[in-house]
Amino acid sequence: MTLGTPASRVQTLERRYLSATFAELCRIESPSGHERACAERVQAELRALGVAVQEDGAGAVTGSDCGNLLARIGSGEASAPPGDSGRRSLLLCAHLDTVPLQAEIEPVLVDGVWENANDGILGADNKAAIAVLLALARHVTREGAPVDIELLFTVGEETALAGARAFDASRLRSDFGYVFDHATAIGEVIVDSPSHFRIDASFHGAAAHAGIRPETGRSAILAAARAVASMRLGRLDEESTVNVGMISGGTAMNVVPDRCSLLAEVRSLRDARAETLVAEVVDRIQQAANMPDCDCDVDVTVQRTFSGYRLPPSSPPLLVAEAALRACGHEPQRIVSGGGSDANALLAQGLQTVNLANGTDRNHEPGESVSVAALEEMLDVALALLDQAALLTDAAR
Repeated sequence: MTLGTPASRVQTLERRYLSATFAELCRIESPSGHERACAERVQAELRALGVAVQEDGAGAVTGSDCGNLLARIGSGEASAPPGDSGRRSLLLCAHLDTVPLQAEIEPVLVDGVWENANDGILGADNKAAIAVLLALARHVTREGAPVDIELLFTVGEETALAGARAFDASRLRSDFGYVFDHATAIGEVIVDSPSHFRIDASFHGAAAHAGIRPETGRSAILAAARAVASMRLGRLDEESTVNVGMISGGTAMNVVPDRCSLLAEVRSLRDARAETLVAEVVDRIQQAANMPDCDCDVDVTVQRTFSGYRLPPSSPPLLVAEAALRACGHEPQRIVSGGGSDANALLAQGLQTVNLANGTDRNHEPGESVSVAALEEMLDVALALLDQAALLTDAAR
């Protein structure tokens, strides 16, 4: 909900640049693990502005073809120790990767809204935020900024925040940071986010000819199917979800399958609840494997991929975000999300971070979209964050 948006700080040339950059970024395929081409485009743009960019070694850890990118804009030298510029530094973060593509991406503008002309994702998650950060860099390198800025572009966000988890946050100079990675209306601020667990199960049976000696086989696919059928899936309560996202196995139609694997996740806003649900999923897997008509061995691994958070109501970056939104004509709405973001990973490393809605719609789905107005409003909010962070500094003095 807006209160009557003031005149946008985005000038005509910047509007054109923002939309053109967004469309160009969307055309660059960058599913998780293949972010190099997008990263090179981001680096080229920043270096053309005279902004140095550093790449870390996260690619080797995450399985990506490139690492996270970190750029700094401000009065401090690129090699100066944290805090030496004497000004507040603010982190703005976006991720380079998308979920897998269902179709080639060809952005088209329909009644002021960017869509994919083909039946697949657009890539607005998170190319919209990347375009905004590049437009912000273009603006502040020309006009200046009241605070120093760090721009972080991560890899592997869609694979359980892999890049942000591999990033060394001690490299940052910023007092706090923001990510723009929630597909709801601008004005919403995520104050509560879930813990997330990954569960891998590999069933091991015995192969046999399906038409001649099926009695001697032990079907790993049957065991996996029984496990999935016995699980409570979907939204289990207002705070918790369970999903089986992948299942694979078998070698041929006429062979009783001796191998099958499944990949599941558990999310909950309450950590103890998440752990209880993980134990329940593991029990169902083991019980299915032990059924007489399955009689399979099973290997199960559980990984806490990221931890949830709940922002204190008086958190300085939260108050700065709400002041910035109000300055742009948006009434802030504190919301709970079932999704994770790089904010989870950065908070786990001790950096106060807030995830802000970015005005995109239907992320991860065919039909994903974002309006030109939302892109421009997002840039206005990002610029307002710089102003409000500076005011916080002045107040602290």
